[in-house]
Order: sequence, then structure tokens, then C-alpha cells
Amino acid sequence: MAHILKVSATDFSRGFGKYRDEVHSAGVIEITSHDRVVGAYISPKELEHFRRLKQRERQAFHVSEVDDDLLSAIENAEYGEVSE
Repeated sequence: MAHILKVSATDFSRGFGKYRDEVHSAGVIEITSHDRVVGAYISPKELEHFRRLKQRERQAFHVSEVDDDLLSAIENAEYGEVSE
């Protein structure tokens, strides 16, 4: 994910067309009000990633169900790094 862009709610609402295009490279645009994050605008790629994560939140695996790709991802995971 690229650098997260922070934009005031006023600027976001006035320049939505600009940010609609920028979100594809930024991935996430944080919307702030009075220096506090009040929401975010995310790219389609980040939305799909979010949906996969939400689906897996409740997904449990029996050890016999873990395929080589998932096992490899677990073994190679680094703390604090977001996987694709």
C-alpha cells in the first residue's frame, strides 16, 4: 500500500473528483475533521482486501484443511507487515 493521504472533510467534499482518481494510487485516503480521523475512502483493491479479511475473521481451519499456500503465508509472515 502506498502512503496514506490525509484530507480534511471540507477539502474531500469539494474535491471529490480529484480524490476519486487519487485513491487508486494512494489506496486509502483518511478523511479528517478538526485533526481527527472521521472516516476513510478506499480504492477498489483495498475494498476487496478488506472484504477478504472480514470473511476470514470468522473462518476457522482444521489443520487438515490448510493448503501449502496458506501454510507458506503463515510461515513467512512478518509482524507489522500487511500481506497481499
